Amino acid sequence: MATEQELSDFLKSVDKRAFKRALYHVRNEESALDIVQDSMMKLAEHYGDKPVAELPMLFQRILTNCTLDWFRRQKTRNAVFTNLGDFEGPDDDGSGFDLLEVHSGVPEGEAVQSAEDIVRRQQVLHSIETEIQALPARQREAFLMRYWEEMDVAETAAAMGCSEGSVKTHCFRAVQALSRALKAKGITL
Repeated sequence: MATEQELSDFLKSVDKRAFKRALYHVRNEESALDIVQDSMMKLAEHYGDKPVAELPMLFQRILTNCTLDWFRRQKTRNAVFTNLGDFEGPDDDGSGFDLLEVHSGVPEGEAVQSAEDIVRRQQVLHSIETEIQALPARQREAFLMRYWEEMDVAETAAAMGCSEGSVKTHCFRAVQALSRALKAKGITL
């Protein structure tokens, strides 16, 4: 059974990754923040009494469902208000999210990178981020859960509501597509 502090620590540990995952899907910072906040509230409200070990899986499933709910609401809103334009303004491309903030720390004992290395790294990260956004939704979801959230195949399958074979297929196709796209840009990892 998770204590209040354990639940709080868990939510702090997943907030940036959850935001980034939601942002990849909805491509709007405000909407992504709303989805993550809604997911966290639902986890705390409905599953806060579950063991700490179950929280990551429950949260991933809730985040997926909240994202799908957002798309359903958008579809309904767009069907009803097609002639009234966009209520939320132009789509945010996520450029306000500083990917380097997450990846910029220099591990202890390593030399500080040159400005050229930092710019090169920033360009590579931007290219990777762009290519991840270009993946089909299910491939992107499977890829992010497996390699960003470090979930195993069974956990990813349960969170996505599909078979383990589907997860493997989505991940394989995502990795192949990313590899081809990055290779075409001259980026090798």
